[in-house]
Parts: sequence; structure tokens; C-alpha cells
Amino acid sequence: MGDSVKGLRRLTSAQLLNFCLGFFGLQFAWQMRIILSGPVTEELGASPFIFGLIWLAGPVTGMVVQPIIGALSDHTYTKFGRRRPYLILGAVLAAIALWAFPNSEPIAQFIADKLHLPMPAIAGLLVAAVMIWIIDACVNAAQGPYRALIPDNIVPEQHAIANSYLSFAIGLGSVIAAGTAPFLNWAFDYQMSVSAQFIMAALAFLLGMIWTCVTFTEAPVEKTEKEKGEEKSFMENFKKFFSSSPEVFKICLVQFFTWIGVMSMFIFFTQFSVHTVYAVPDLTNVPDEIQTYYDSTIAIATNFSSICFAIFNLVCFLVSLPIGILSTKFGNKKVHMTALAIMAVSYLLMVFTTNPKLIMIFMALAGIGWASILALPFAMLTDYIKKGSEGSVMGIFNIFIAGPQVLVCTLLAWFISKCVIDLPEGLNYHWEYAFLVGAIVLILSVIVTNSIKEKKN
Repeated sequence: MGDSVKGLRRLTSAQLLNFCLGFFGLQFAWQMRIILSGPVTEELGASPFIFGLIWLAGPVTGMVVQPIIGALSDHTYTKFGRRRPYLILGAVLAAIALWAFPNSEPIAQFIADKLHLPMPAIAGLLVAAVMIWIIDACVNAAQGPYRALIPDNIVPEQHAIANSYLSFAIGLGSVIAAGTAPFLNWAFDYQMSVSAQFIMAALAFLLGMIWTCVTFTEAPVEKTEKEKGEEKSFMENFKKFFSSSPEVFKICLVQFFTWIGVMSMFIFFTQFSVHTVYAVPDLTNVPDEIQTYYDSTIAIATNFSSICFAIFNLVCFLVSLPIGILSTKFGNKKVHMTALAIMAVSYLLMVFTTNPKLIMIFMALAGIGWASILALPFAMLTDYIKKGSEGSVMGIFNIFIAGPQVLVCTLLAWFISKCVIDLPEGLNYHWEYAFLVGAIVLILSVIVTNSIKEKKN
């Protein structure tokens, strides 16, 4: 596959497209979880704060699972490769959990019946929370080793463009995941069920990852006696990671602020669409007949959220490769700063409107920042990765993606739960505050990015 350079390969455009198909499936599943986890858990009785706590699954598993799996994959030597066993296992388990998540209440009832026990009111919510934790753990188990395939197998001068191809796959997967149900509703007047959408996500994740594992050959690596003696603990790897260059800390700080901003939107956008844009009151403690009254509005609002995410990711898809090309010409730093600034402005504009058309435009602008976030920080970081530690480094780096999410899931969720609006129709919350917080931290990301001194290859 391509020309060999010190064991690494230069991939053609077709080979890079093939390489990123597994990430397409991974993001397809992740996007479905982002869009629909709110409506599913709210129907089961989750308040804004409980919803935030359930979202802790992503960051906690990201901080624990990715570093462990990354380090393990660095020192895994099988005939199937170092990274591929983790990709397949993560995809299989995630597919099962994706099917189970929207069926949490029937599963809880089945378990209660088998044990001859009455089903507690929160049983369905507990099952849903467990399924989300499994999904997020598996996504994290696959992400780190997948990104480590780039420095493992591809020449350094292609790292930025390879990460841009992953950004391209993420955008495309998210567009199709978010856009399928609204498209079917628009074109054929068919409302796809939540369960069907999650089954579609499970198949995309599993089949995409299988395709990558079958068609992308890892460079053969054998553990030498020297490497056996150099295996280090996580803390030793952590210290070495930060001692390599002061710029590494700055790149991590950029990620820390950036992902507070990203998750402020990801976690709360669907709720913002339902409760702020379409003015549906909080339904967690209302009679069934009132919930039924709002069913059609919630379906419209959820479809609107899906359309916005589709637009957001379509822009990411369209600009991901140009961002890779521009970064090669002007440098990762300048391009990343510009993209983050555009995203920050779009967030600020969303704070002050409930006009659906304007929100779609602002989400499109935010997609430019998302394309850069998915590629350029990783490209900057790969300049500081020592050969043989790719999985460990990606796992450590993920702490600065997952850690900020804990703050969003707890502090921001708690803050929004305290910002109550008492309306004649019932209680509501200031969901738009998520975008205000997101804009502030994205501006901080721009400031820190400006201080980075890029390493010249």
C-alpha cells in the first residue's frame, strides 16, 4: 500500500478514503447517541441534571478506558495486529448496547419478570444509563487505537491530511446519521422510529469497523528485548509525555477549553431545540395526557435538531479536506485559530435567537470549527509522539477531551437546572446558556492556540 518510508507508508487518496470507513461507522453511531439520548432518557424521567449525570459516561470512560486501551494496544502483538483486536471488540459490544438502549424499559420489565420482582419506576432509566456507559466505553476503546493507526503506518508529512480524512468521515457519518430520519419524513412521510435509528447505527458501526480491519493492513511490529525492558507505567508515560515539549501542554490546554465548548452544544442542543426553540415545557413530572399532547411537537423539534446536526456535519464534511490542504500551506495553528473563532461567534449568535432558520445557519458556521477540531490538534500532537508510544499518547491526550466533559455534565447541567423559567404552560430552563458558556471557552481556546509554537518537520 503506497511507498515505504522507514516502515511507514504514503497513502493515495483512495487508500485514505478506505482507511477512514471504520471511523465513518463509529461516528454514525456516536451521532445517533448524541441526538436521541436526550429524548429517550427524558421520556424515562431524567431531569436536566440527571441527564447530565448520565452523559458522564462519555468523559469518565474516555479518561479511564482510552489511556488503558491505548497503552495495551501499544504492547499487543498478535497476528491480527496491535490495534485491530480492540477495534472489533469495541464495535461488537457497542452494537449490542445501541440496540438495547431505546428498548431499556422493556428490557427492565423482562428482567423484573424473570426475577419475579416488581419493576421500580426508575428501572428503565437505570438500564438506559448502563447502555450509554457501554456505548461510550466501546467508542472510546475504538477511538484511541484507530487514531494511533496514523502515526503507526503513515508517513509524518501525511499526518495532517490523514486526520483530515478522519474528519471527513466523521462529517459524512454524522450527516447521514442525523439526516436519514428527517429525509424519510420529508420525502416519504415516514417517521422512522427511535429503535430503528439505533439499529441502523449499530449496523453502521459494526460493518464499518469490520471493513477497516479486513482491508487496512497494519505494519508488522515485533517486540524487541529492548522494548520489553522499556515498558513503563501510565504515570511514567504521563510525565514523559509532558516533558517532551512545553508546546504539548499548550495543545492539551487548547483541547481542554475546546471540548468544554463542543460538549456544551452536543449535550444540550436537542433539549434546546425541544424546549427553547419549540417551547415545549419540562415533561418529566407531568401526567401522561399532557406528554401525549406534546408528542407531535417533540417529534418536529427532534427532527429539527437532527437537521441542524446534519447541516453542522455536512459543513464539517465539505471543509475537512480543504482544512487539511490549507493547514499544509499556512500551518495548523493559523487555520485552527480561525476555525475556532468562527465557531465561537456562531455560538454567541445562537444565544440570542429562537428563529429555526437562523439557528440552522449558525450551526452550519459551527461546523467549520468542528472540522478543524477533529483534525488539527491531533496533527499538531503527532509531531511530538515517540515511535512505539502512539496508543499511550492518544489515550493520555484523550483525558483533555474527556475531562472537560465532566464539567459540562455536572456543573453546566446543574447550572441549567437552577435557571428555571416559570411559564403558564409549565416549567422550562435556559438551555441557551449552554451556548454562552461554550462561546467563552472557545475564545479561550483561540487565545491559547495563538501561543503555540509549531514544530517544523
